[in-house]
Amino acid sequence: MSTVLNISSYKFVPLPDAPELRELLLARALELQLKGTILLAHEGINLFLAGAAEAVREFVAQLKKDARFADLEPKESWSDTQPFKKMLVKVKGEIIRMNHPTIRPSEGRAPAVAAATVKRWLDQGHDDAGRPVVTLDTRNDFEVDAGTFEGAIDWRIRKFTEFPQALRDHLDDLRDKTVVSFCTGGIRCEKAAILMREEGLEHVYQLDGGILKYFEETDGSHYRGGCFVFDERRALGADLQVTELLTDR
Repeated sequence: MSTVLNISSYKFVPLPDAPELRELLLARALELQLKGTILLAHEGINLFLAGAAEAVREFVAQLKKDARFADLEPKESWSDTQPFKKMLVKVKGEIIRMNHPTIRPSEGRAPAVAAATVKRWLDQGHDDAGRPVVTLDTRNDFEVDAGTFEGAIDWRIRKFTEFPQALRDHLDDLRDKTVVSFCTGGIRCEKAAILMREEGLEHVYQLDGGILKYFEETDGSHYRGGCFVFDERRALGADLQVTELLTDR
């Protein structure tokens, strides 16, 4: 049985004390012998941690004592070995870089749609209003190559900062459709969905919790391949276990 608990979570919330928070969280994580990465910025927190289950859950419990993080719901998966080499806590300009300062999810997020609803829409080929549904992959090209939803729109972006221009180049292709933006855990598709709304697209949703939540709450239907993750596991399958990259097969 796998004994290493892996979690990922994020929240857009103002953190003016990010530098001080960095020292506190690093000390806490090291004390609990956790490894991974925590990114802090004025706009929020993004974390990937792994370790013994009790230690990981103790870290989360302590984090939730801060009212700003009380509603964090980390996504969990298991592995046989520790997928991270060290423990890093960094303060950045953005927890996911878009270079678009008007996008502030903490001031109001785009509508989210649950994994089960997305599966049902894809099963029936349209949303509940009868509009055609398209899935939009907001990840980088090499992540898409590891696996994605069947028929997903892929603009072959090399980094997330290219997304705004790619969107403007393809706006007309998305009009009059229901667009479900998705990414690994939800952080990129949240910013992407807000930008699409600002650009005038009416029927835009983000896949709540991203691909990993979709795997957790459905049978993985309509998704082909694995989900690329930025640690030594490289990719997870619909069962949230390590799988081969499509490019390795």
